[in-house]
Amino acid sequence: MALMQTIERDLDLTEIINGEEIMGPSPFGKHQNIVGNVFRQLDKFVIQKTLGNVYLAPLDVIFEEGENRLQPDILFIRNENMSIFQDWIRGVPDMVCEIVSPGTYEKDTEIKKAIYEKYKVPEYWIVIPELLTVEIFIIENDKYKKHSSAELEGVVASKVIEGLEVDIKDIFG
Repeated sequence: MALMQTIERDLDLTEIINGEEIMGPSPFGKHQNIVGNVFRQLDKFVIQKTLGNVYLAPLDVIFEEGENRLQPDILFIRNENMSIFQDWIRGVPDMVCEIVSPGTYEKDTEIKKAIYEKYKVPEYWIVIPELLTVEIFIIENDKYKKHSSAELEGVVASKVIEGLEVDIKDIFG
């Protein structure tokens, strides 16, 4: 019984968004394939350059107890900021990425984006499989500004993970 409760707690897909508990559905296979593709691109580069760590959901990012606890699909923390990795992430990761599903478009591109911006997450990736689009936003003057994007084909570049460039065919391929 205790093992089952531990497993259920570890697989909890509940987020707290602006003080409201929201249970998200488990992702579809296509979503998971794209998460895996993005993760492999980021993780390979980060390991090679020994820059920090890349993590996959479900992993809580607690910005503010009881107010905003999100689970981005992928996140990156630089070596020098690893103190925020405790039982969960307690603080602001250096980069977060959301893979948008048809039912999460508004939540990922508006609501969660506004929360990430509020807490000044330095870089936010939005991946939209239905449009074969990747957009990378960076904080500038406390607001997100589009830093890099590609649609259908092309390369996106990170500012936070310096030197990282990803051909979107490796994400959607």
